[in-house]
This record gives sequence, C-alpha cells and structure tokens, in this order.
Amino acid sequence: MRKSHPLRRVVLATAATVSGIVLLLSLKPSSDPGSAQAAGSGTGAAAAQEAAQGGAGAPVTGTMTGDAVQTQYGAVQVRITVVANKIMKAEAVQAPKGGTSDQKTALAVPKLNAQVVAKQSPDIDTVSGATYTSEGYKKSLQSAIDKANASAGSGSGASQGSGSAQASGAFTGAAVQTQYGTVQVRITVAGGKITKAEAVQAPKGGTSDQKTELSVPKLNQEAVAKGSADIDSVSGATYTSEGYKKSLQSALDQAKAKGGSGSGSGGAGSSSGAAQAKTVTGAVQQTQYGPVQVRITVAGGKITKAEAVQAPKGGTSDQKTELSVPKLNQEAVAKGSADIDSVSGATYTSEGYKKSLQSALDQAGG
Repeated sequence: MRKSHPLRRVVLATAATVSGIVLLLSLKPSSDPGSAQAAGSGTGAAAAQEAAQGGAGAPVTGTMTGDAVQTQYGAVQVRITVVANKIMKAEAVQAPKGGTSDQKTALAVPKLNAQVVAKQSPDIDTVSGATYTSEGYKKSLQSAIDKANASAGSGSGASQGSGSAQASGAFTGAAVQTQYGTVQVRITVAGGKITKAEAVQAPKGGTSDQKTELSVPKLNQEAVAKGSADIDSVSGATYTSEGYKKSLQSALDQAKAKGGSGSGSGGAGSSSGAAQAKTVTGAVQQTQYGPVQVRITVAGGKITKAEAVQAPKGGTSDQKTELSVPKLNQEAVAKGSADIDSVSGATYTSEGYKKSLQSALDQAGG
C-alpha cells in the first residue's frame, strides 16, 4: 500500500490538471478578442477621420483654405486637401518671409504639413524656434477644418475634381503675398461657371507694372476658359502667376462652400434663416501703413454690425484709425455694401477697409 500511494497522488494530480484545462477552455469567449479589436480599430479610424473634420457628416472631398492669420512676423495661411474625410495634403499658401523668417519658415512649414497629414487634426506640436509661425499655422488650419465641417454638414464636397464653382455671385480670394507684392483675385460665378475673373490686387512699381500688365489679362482669360485654378503660369511673371492661382483657388473654395450649403444670393433658405445671424471676416488688406481687415455680422440679408479687426497702428496711424474706422463702420451698416466714401485724411485705411469689406460681403453672399 505504501508503494502505491505515490502513484495514486500522481494520477489524481494529472486528473486535476486535465479538468482545469477543460474548464478554462469552456470559459473562452465566443468572439475572438483579436477580431473584436480589429473591428474596433476600423471604427476608430473612421472616427479619427471624422475628428479631423470636427464631426460626422457627409463624406467631404475638396480643397479648403483657412483664414489668413497675422503673426508678429507676417501672415500665415493654410490650405488642406481632403478626400473622403481624410486630409491628404496640407500646405502653407502664406508664411512669414524676409530675413531670419525665411529660415524659420523653411524649417517649420514642412514639419507642420507632415504633422497635419499624420495626426489628421489641428492638435499638432509647435516647431521649436518657430513659435509664432506654428501658432498662426494651427489657427489657420483650424479655420480650414471648420470649413470642411460646414461642407460635411451641408452634404456638399463631392465636386472637387473640375474645380468648377457651384454658387452664383462674386467671390474674392485670399490676398496672397509674393516676392514682388500682393495678388488677390475676384471671380464672378453664374450657373456653376466662372463668367469673369479680375485681379483686385497685383504687384506694382518698376518692372512689376509691365509684368502685371502682361500677365493678369492672360490669367483672367484662362480662369474663365478653364473654370478652375489649374491654369498655366505666364512666362516672365512666375511669382504673379503663382499668387494669382492661389488666390483664385481660395475664391473657388468660397464658391464651393456656399454652393454646398444651399444658400442663394436671395433671402433666407429656411424658415429660421432670416433670424439667424452669421459673422464673416474679410481678407487682410495690406496698405502703406499696415494691414486692414474687416468683420461683419449679417442677418436677414443686411449688415447689422461692422468692425475693423485689424487697422494701422503706431505714430500718426493711431489718430487716423481712431478717426476713420468708426465712420467706415457706420457707413458699412447704413449702406449695406462696400460702396462707401473714403474718410478724408485716411485714404489708405479707407481703401483697405473697403476691399476687406467687399471680401466679407462676397463670402456672405452680399
């Protein structure tokens, strides 16, 4: 009996082990955790793409240009290309230039562009040594994503391919800084086609006058003929041509956004539309004494408020701004258009104000 006792213990231990294994197998989940994780990651990826746009909605495809953000060293403006709710490309159409800014821009912008595509959101890291550029970039990026949100909510965004605009009206693109001066394009759209294109700003002075006179009429014609920003640069006026195309694309983006939202040039599109007010910020206008930028609030098809979010500062500019801006604001509300009188003694500020006001009205459909 003593000899058989150890054997019995081995047999009992083995039986217990087998029973334990059977019990564990019986408790195994019916669904494979790996497959559940894979299913979860699928929705996670979709959610990440939606998060990049700020929310769910119709799939967005198109090009959205953010607002131009003024920094201590110059303007920053970002454009994103979105395909099926995913940011495929990010680029800075404006960035600080001159002196050390050239190096900082060359260092920071490619990194910021890459981060946007990788993270699919505006939650990107600031580039060391280029803090102002990075912060301006992120603000403009958020503005572009906001426009993508609006496009998703309105169910638009499918007609990116040809670059043709859908809404009717006049649209002024962003002011694009080039090596020789500012370029800004305004287009008139009717029946989904560009019927007129014009440069409301172009480089001036010295040889720039000849290059502008040579290139702008050709660029205008091509914009109307092709109905998109995919036009050829004019030989001998490369910088002007590139600036023109960027501003033209910005104007087309506005036309697409408005066309997709279903808002016409008339009154409210819904029963609650008349009661809803929207705030629109015009393009930044560079003047001899500093930038001017106008923001308007529109309700019921009328300007209810106008304000200058940027105006010349320093020295005598403070007095001129204090004198002119309140008058310009009042006239904008009273006349409901950019056809307002310049304030005597503040001609440059007045002209910049009117151009930025017109840009805001174009966006609002006024």
